[in-house]
Amino acid sequence: MITSIKEFEDSWTRESDDTRKIFAELTDRSLAQPVTKDHRTLGRLAWHLAISIPEMMNRTGLTVSGPAEDAPVPPTAKAIYDGYDQAARSLLSQVRAKWTDASLKVEDDMYGTRWTRDMTLAALLYHQVHHRGQMTVLMRQAGLKVPGIYGPAKEEWAAMGAQPPAV
Repeated sequence: MITSIKEFEDSWTRESDDTRKIFAELTDRSLAQPVTKDHRTLGRLAWHLAISIPEMMNRTGLTVSGPAEDAPVPPTAKAIYDGYDQAARSLLSQVRAKWTDASLKVEDDMYGTRWTRDMTLAALLYHQVHHRGQMTVLMRQAGLKVPGIYGPAKEEWAAMGAQPPAV
């Protein structure tokens, strides 16, 4: 759970920077990589992260700028990156300007139930981590480099002068 605005700022800065690392490796061609037939593509998952920030957080009374919930998936990786970046930066600005530690206990209507704002911020963070993990699998299938997030990726072990873990 998020216990202070500072804690959220630190977590969001770290996690959104990690998401930008993932997005920076996407190519226009890779956006079409599907999980399986009739499932989300890599581009759709990335765009879902971008549109989820304003969609979710505007339910709390914030005015987060970014792509609209019903905006179609852009055809370029740069447009997806830019949409995500705008929403991620706007969220941090809005939280800093409009919320206090005490307001984290305010409840908002979130999808038909009541969530405290600290719970909403935590859910947004976990949601992002969840889909980022899915994206890394699709990135491997698309032949892209996967940056290490919570530890080195396979390719990064060699740069550190170490053997990658056994497969």
